[in-house]
Amino acid sequence: MSKNTVSGVTYTKAEDGYFEKRSLKRTAGFWGLWGIGIAAVISGDFSGWNVGLATTGWGGLLIATIVIVIMYFTMIFSIGEMSAAMPHTGGAYSFARAALGPWGGFVTGISESIEYVVTTAVVVLFSAAYAGQIITDLTGAEVPAWLLWIILYAVFIGLNSLGASVGFRFALIVAIISMAVILLFAVLSIANGAVDFSRLFDIAPTSGNSSFLPFGGIGILFSLPFAIWFFLGIEELPLAAEEAKNPAKDIPRAGVWGIITLAFFGLLILFLNPAVTGSKALTVSPGDGDEPLLAGFRAFLPDSVAALLALFALIGLLASLQGIMFAYGRNMYSLSRAGYYPKFLSLTGKKHQTPWVALLVGGVIGFVILVVVALVIPAVNPNAAGAATGIILFIAVFGAVISYVMQMISFIVLRRRFPSAKRPYKSPTGIVGAVVAGVIAVAAFIGIVANPTFNLAVITFVIIFVVGLAIFALVGRNRLVLSPEEEYALSGGLHGDPQTEGYDAMEDEMFTK
Repeated sequence: MSKNTVSGVTYTKAEDGYFEKRSLKRTAGFWGLWGIGIAAVISGDFSGWNVGLATTGWGGLLIATIVIVIMYFTMIFSIGEMSAAMPHTGGAYSFARAALGPWGGFVTGISESIEYVVTTAVVVLFSAAYAGQIITDLTGAEVPAWLLWIILYAVFIGLNSLGASVGFRFALIVAIISMAVILLFAVLSIANGAVDFSRLFDIAPTSGNSSFLPFGGIGILFSLPFAIWFFLGIEELPLAAEEAKNPAKDIPRAGVWGIITLAFFGLLILFLNPAVTGSKALTVSPGDGDEPLLAGFRAFLPDSVAALLALFALIGLLASLQGIMFAYGRNMYSLSRAGYYPKFLSLTGKKHQTPWVALLVGGVIGFVILVVVALVIPAVNPNAAGAATGIILFIAVFGAVISYVMQMISFIVLRRRFPSAKRPYKSPTGIVGAVVAGVIAVAAFIGIVANPTFNLAVITFVIIFVVGLAIFALVGRNRLVLSPEEEYALSGGLHGDPQTEGYDAMEDEMFTK
């Protein structure tokens, strides 16, 4: 028989050559993985985090950042253990599929899809803001934002389609340049005497509150989603499992060192950027609210020099555009290869073996989101113009925290359900660490839902989420394929590495019954 129903979903035997048309190449070592992880996140130091100052103040954001550092360390330990045990591209979807069944896998997978596609859109928005301002400062010309969006998507979809080796190399180079720009800002701002830490507290406190927490303790809760922006995307590393040379060893190691690196640079920016400009200045949007580092350079350098240095700062945003686009491409590829999404999305090119269809479709979706949120909504309601950045950012973070909670639940369940599964790497914080990370992620979820400013972001996410679930219930669940992620789950963790065991290890067993 060519079909088999298990756990309420139906598996169909893959056609001849199915996996050959969806193959990936192993090209990444430790440094390539570390580079793609840093690249995916580093834009969070250049834009986005500062939006939270308007509703939380600097003190609330500092405390929230420390809490989020704890969450990411404990979470990355847990993810490292699961990725070493499941060295295939599915990542979060794969972990939840093994622990919580097909529906749990799909819920986690679509949450990550929303996270990565929308995060890419946010980075494109910030990159266009930086690029447009630089062009204006240097030439006096103004380029429409939508045209810059198209150019950025086209260039980076093309770059990501050239092959994983090119993508990993580019990500490593731009990640290093991005970190150098932040260090340069730190050195120049201190050398020019531009740093005044009293400026951190220049947001007037509301009645009964202090300059450290100008909006009270509730500001810490509201700060959590913005603090996540310093790290959002580092959890993508398991998506590179089938392109890593030694995934069981290098992905956990790259994740841990990635968090250490990002924590250092995130805290450096959090202390110095508003100390140069003042916290209040970085709450303005549009304007400095979209380009905080450029505002920092302008504070102590001539506009022409600041614009030139901001050109290097733009590299940080482009680094994340490369890294996070890699993530949505592999996330959509793995869900498509297993049949959760339309199967054509997982096709890879014959020469470069990259999921170019998923990259293109994800780019189109992201562009539409930008047009609707940044152009259409403000045109209909001019009062919403300043909230566009926050709305898109919150949609991305909302998807992230849902996937984080699901992954931590998956870690705990897998420790109990699959005790005999191979675990080449074990989390040093174990189940306790997963619980801590999960609780903080739930708190961040509450911080999003409880903030009335971004109700539109929550509603938008829920609509996309419900539509996706409905399509899966009606169509997708009847068309699944025994991809590596599905085989691992169905075998109780006995089928691990697809490139060692083959991509159809269980087909004869399942379809000859």
